[in-house]
Amino acid sequence: MRKVVLVTGASSGVGRALCQRLLQEDDGLHLCLACRNPDRAEAARAALLAACPSAQITSVQVDVSDLRSVLRAAAELRRRFQRLDCVYLNAGIMPQPQLDVSALLLGFFSRKVIHMLCTAEGLLTQHDKVTADGLQEVFATNVFGHFLLVRELEPLLCRGDGPARLVWTSSRNARKANFSLQDFQHRGGQEPYSSSKYAMDLLSVALNRKLNQRGLYSSVACPGTMLTNMTYGILPAFVWTLLMPIIWLVWLFRQKPESLDPLSKYLSATSGFGSTYVTAQQMDLDEDTAERFYHSLLELETHVKATLQGADAQS
Repeated sequence: MRKVVLVTGASSGVGRALCQRLLQEDDGLHLCLACRNPDRAEAARAALLAACPSAQITSVQVDVSDLRSVLRAAAELRRRFQRLDCVYLNAGIMPQPQLDVSALLLGFFSRKVIHMLCTAEGLLTQHDKVTADGLQEVFATNVFGHFLLVRELEPLLCRGDGPARLVWTSSRNARKANFSLQDFQHRGGQEPYSSSKYAMDLLSVALNRKLNQRGLYSSVACPGTMLTNMTYGILPAFVWTLLMPIIWLVWLFRQKPESLDPLSKYLSATSGFGSTYVTAQQMDLDEDTAERFYHSLLELETHVKATLQGADAQS
């Protein structure tokens, strides 16, 4: 029986590269591309099939920042599939990053230059937007839309006949200092991307506590510095060429999900000789905060679903 793998944000960037690598590892997969733009999804599907003609590849339209779109896509996936073996929660946005040139220049002469280049800490300022659902756009796209998708797909993931897994595309820039449980949407801050990635790390830990006993395992991974539509324009292309390691997220796909440390983030890296490897880094978080954050998301889920139902009733 074919494994069924769902990848969000599969039409470009990390998601597209991930799909290519997954098919190289196992062309017997049923790969489902979850994309916002149907035309780009079809173009990605055609390119993947050209490289791997024996593969079974489908797509589903979903905009993870739009809660109605998430609910529709989840309903469609429940109609199509009886199970999901793996979901890569990869779609995300980083809003209009602006480089603080003075901070970059000062950073080159500090003891934290390597850390600065790996995480972009202190280098970027961002301005978030509000979605039609009244949520902060970065939080809705990177975190809550995926949380809602997982909740709606639990019947396919927690089916009881074998382990399933979630893999979140996180970041080295997930910083505890940029996250507040009292403002988890980051309405009052200037680094919504970092906050959302830390929230993602917390959510993965909480999901393991809640769902491991039902056969669902969650992991977070950082693909390293990548040339994608989120990073172009922040630094000159030659700088990214020097910094960019090779994606190795597929390493997680090979591992038994129950063997992975739920409190570690798995980082893709490249040695000085060009070989790729994966290293585990303990996440700077505590399980109590993860639990409280999870319950905050459950409350938000109840609120937004009631709001949507009320709006539907009035229309």
